[in-house]
Amino acid sequence: MRSERGYVAGLYARLDAERARVKGAYDAALRGDGATPVERDVEVRALAREAKRLDVADNGLCFGRLDTLSDERRYIGRIGLFDEENEYEAVLLDWRAPAARAFYVATAVSPEDMRRRRQFHTRGRQVVDFTDEVFGLPGGADRGDAALLAAVNAPRGEGMRDIVATIQAEQDRIIRLDHPGVLVIEGGPGTGKTVVALHRVAYLLYTQRERMQRHGVLVVGPNPALLNHISRVLPSLGESDVVFMTTGDFVPGLRVTADDTPEAARLKGSLKILDVLAAAIADRQRLPEQPVPIELGDVTVRIDAETAEWAREEARSSGLPHNEARAVFTEIVTYVLTERAIGRIGRGWLSRSDREAWERMRSDLLAELAENDTFTAALDELWPMLTPEALLASLYTSPERLRAAGADEALWRADGDAWTVPDVPLLDELVDLLGRDKAAEKSAEQAAERQREAEAEYAAGVMDILVARQDSMDDEDHLFATDLLHAEDLADRFVEQDTRELAERAAADRDWTYRHVVVDEAQELSEMDWRVLVRRCPNRSFTVVGDLAQRRSVAGATAWGAMLEPYVPGRWVYRSLSVNYRTPAEIMTVAAALLAEFAPGVQPPESVRACGVRPWSRQVTEDDLPAAIEEFVRDEAGREGTSVVIGPPGVPGAVAASETKGLEFDAVLVVEPERILADGPRGAAELYVALTRATQRLGVLHQGPLPRALAGLAETGTPARTGDRR
Repeated sequence: MRSERGYVAGLYARLDAERARVKGAYDAALRGDGATPVERDVEVRALAREAKRLDVADNGLCFGRLDTLSDERRYIGRIGLFDEENEYEAVLLDWRAPAARAFYVATAVSPEDMRRRRQFHTRGRQVVDFTDEVFGLPGGADRGDAALLAAVNAPRGEGMRDIVATIQAEQDRIIRLDHPGVLVIEGGPGTGKTVVALHRVAYLLYTQRERMQRHGVLVVGPNPALLNHISRVLPSLGESDVVFMTTGDFVPGLRVTADDTPEAARLKGSLKILDVLAAAIADRQRLPEQPVPIELGDVTVRIDAETAEWAREEARSSGLPHNEARAVFTEIVTYVLTERAIGRIGRGWLSRSDREAWERMRSDLLAELAENDTFTAALDELWPMLTPEALLASLYTSPERLRAAGADEALWRADGDAWTVPDVPLLDELVDLLGRDKAAEKSAEQAAERQREAEAEYAAGVMDILVARQDSMDDEDHLFATDLLHAEDLADRFVEQDTRELAERAAADRDWTYRHVVVDEAQELSEMDWRVLVRRCPNRSFTVVGDLAQRRSVAGATAWGAMLEPYVPGRWVYRSLSVNYRTPAEIMTVAAALLAEFAPGVQPPESVRACGVRPWSRQVTEDDLPAAIEEFVRDEAGREGTSVVIGPPGVPGAVAASETKGLEFDAVLVVEPERILADGPRGAAELYVALTRATQRLGVLHQGPLPRALAGLAETGTPARTGDRR
């Protein structure tokens, strides 16, 4: 024990020394002696990332050791550390390194040329104990699970914890899988599929750093609560170039304020909506019902239906998006009008052979058309510039436009701008179908440039003030000298480049593309959602995580192949996780009975542990329900860990099961399961999710008869304390 404590203490000493070195280099980079502002910024960013990597390693720096058959010792930890004199000699192996793989996969049957695995139990920086597993001994066919059970039995905190010290063999095989396309990881509740996917991202960033770091990684989750829950895992592993989004965040700046009916969500999620969008755009490319008179000089020319139809066909056949094709439409109409005007103005005296006079007259007419309000208004009526939001809002609020686009009347709504999550992929699609409004973009760029110039002027002004004050102070005032340096750096940065972090820049840019995308709860994504994701990742590198049995969305996946084959034919592989690390056997038995009813072909995951507490149920009256819920909340407030009340709409203090997807709690109270079960065709999946969120204690309150599938619950008729029910 003493030698291990000494070795780990030495690792921490190296870590502290490396931190000091990086800090010194960071301070020197800030001064930027002889470097351009761009060079300085690149170095500062790199050193800041390295400092962050070293900071997260402090907790659980070293968690194990491998002894090879040749008596070589390999210490395994969160990051790699190297000998000061020999930079190629690792004194601590990064858990992602190939040489560390045996720590997770070696068994007595397949020891991977290892003699022993040692797992450290630490408190802060101190090794307090360790567990040894010697390979080759009788009865040692399975990996010791003391560290794993300690982790899964520990009370839950606010966020998901990494599993870097307790990765299991089936998880490690998925994390290190070398597949360039789409990897689907399916597993039932508690199998760790989400955290495995996140560790896979950390592994890919380690092995493919140069390729992936510049563009970053996108993690997509079903709701903000889950993203907040999992957002700490990758930073705890030293990775920060990651963007977290829900499907409602795909359009920067858009606010989702409403919900769709199930039928509207189904229609919007289907690829058939693409025909509706195309038809809605075509419907706005109009022909005049009556010729539109345009006054040009001393003559009047007209935009008639024949002219507009010719211009429309030319614009459509150009293949350009709607807004960009307006230039083609305008060019044809302009050509016709100017030809007609010249023909009338020059009748009797202007010959076509007099090209100079002809072109001079055309130039004058073009200038006149550009200033003609009637002509501009006609163009706006016949081929308007459209934004995705304006087109979709006007479609939803007009029964006539819905009919013209061949859309179902279920898409109608009174408030066109009340955006829903299923609207987001449609708006994103329309960005490409409509194209850019270049005039508006130019105006926005000019405004942004004016803002940058103002900020640079402000920064330079701050520096001038600091210079003046510095001249009046003593040379020994080092703090003020640093302020002066930072002000100069600030002024340079405003002039030179965008200094936002990668995650911030990516989240604000609709056209940003990622090197890898993780999709959690992927069974909920619609066909249209997948189109958005494929646009965000052109090289089709995905880790897809889900459980078809937990699908709630009417537009979600019913089979992985049906959803993925159109985008990555033959380039996706499937892996499953079969062991439940979260849900104890007592609770999983109840959930498995429900699963057998609504998804009889699905095998429930096998729980790795029991908790010793039997799930319970109690029938209450409507009047008694609030007090029973308060009793649960009061009891759990006195315990360590987390708890939640899950129920249908209207239950006081309860959240919907869909809001807890991917989350876990020490204690869960499910209220009125009969109402959850009756909520549409996917109510059973919703109840299955609710039952499998608990890691220790599960209670059920019901007013009506308990659903048949929950007959395995122990019914209690007395208001005994929740924790005393066995």
